Amino acid sequence: MLIQFGKRVQMLRKNQGLSQEKFALKINMDRTYLASVESGKRNISLLNIEKIAQGLEISISDLFQGVENDGQKK
Repeated sequence: MLIQFGKRVQMLRKNQGLSQEKFALKINMDRTYLASVESGKRNISLLNIEKIAQGLEISISDLFQGVENDGQKK
């Protein structure tokens, strides 16, 4: 799930023509933290998910579109 979420954030950011550095500045987040989120290496808090969604000008549910919880047992 973390990798899928990170790829989604990266794709949406790039679609808006934003570098990691510019986007991190826009949402008041450290660029290295954003990079670790995008690479799926960082477990992200709800507050930072909200920052990313607001920075991309989308809803949190849209941010998670296509991201599946592959670690959950059914």
